[in-house]
Amino acid sequence: MKIVIDAGHGKETSGKRSPDGTLREYYFNSDVATKVKEQLSHFEDVEIIFTHSDSRDVPLQERTDHANKIGADLFVSIHANAIGSGEWNSVAGIETFVYKKSYTQSLRLAESIQNVLIKETGRKNRGVKEANFHVLRETSMPSVLVECEFMTNREACELLKSDSYRGKCANAITKGIVDTYNLKRKKQKSEDKIVNSVKIDLFNNGKKETVNGYLIDGKTYIELRETGEFFGAKVGWDNTNKRASLSK
Repeated sequence: MKIVIDAGHGKETSGKRSPDGTLREYYFNSDVATKVKEQLSHFEDVEIIFTHSDSRDVPLQERTDHANKIGADLFVSIHANAIGSGEWNSVAGIETFVYKKSYTQSLRLAESIQNVLIKETGRKNRGVKEANFHVLRETSMPSVLVECEFMTNREACELLKSDSYRGKCANAITKGIVDTYNLKRKKQKSEDKIVNSVKIDLFNNGKKETVNGYLIDGKTYIELRETGEFFGAKVGWDNTNKRASLSK
C-alpha cells in the first residue's frame, strides 16, 4: 500500500507562521509527518512517500501529480490552522477536510482520524468538513487534509510547538489510517529491537538535569558517564576488558 504523507507548505512560505513568529507551520507539519512515517513503518506492506521538501515549498500541482503518477492508495496532508489577519485570537480546535463527503473512502478515513485526534488531544472538535482544496480535488485516491490546531491561538500555538502534542497528533493520524485500512503490524524478529528516544529527569540535592535516554524493547537505558558525574561519582573504563566502572 502506497501512502503519501504530505507536510503542507515550506520553511519560508510567507504568512505560514504564528503571529509572534515563534512557530513556522512547516516545522510542525514536517515533524508530525516524519513521526507518522516512522510509526507506519512497523506495519506490513506499507510504503510511505513524502511530497514535501525541506529545501523548498513544493507547488501543489507537483505534489498531486506525483501522488497520481506513482499510483498512491492514500493521500494525507498535515497542517496547522490559522485564521484572521495575523493577530492572536480565541479560535481553536481540530478539523479534518475532504473534497466531497460523498467520497466514501475519504470520509471514512477523515472521520477515523478526526475522532482519534480529539480523543488523543482533548481539543475542541470542529468536525469533518468539505473543502475545495487542491490536494483533495486533484488527487485520484482517497485524500484528507488535517488541521491539527490554530497557531493563531496563543494556547494552541504552545501545544503545536511541543514534542508531546506533535506525538499525539502523529499517533492519532497513524491510528486513523491503521484502523480504516485494517493494517497488520509486522511480526517482530527476535533480533529486532524497538528503539525510542526519551527524556529523563535527574534530581540530586535539589538540582535537576534532563538527559537523553533510550527505550529499547521496554527497558530504559541512560548514558553512564553523564549520569554518574551528575551524582558525583567517578566513571571509569577498562579498555582491555571492555568494562565500565562506577565508584564514589
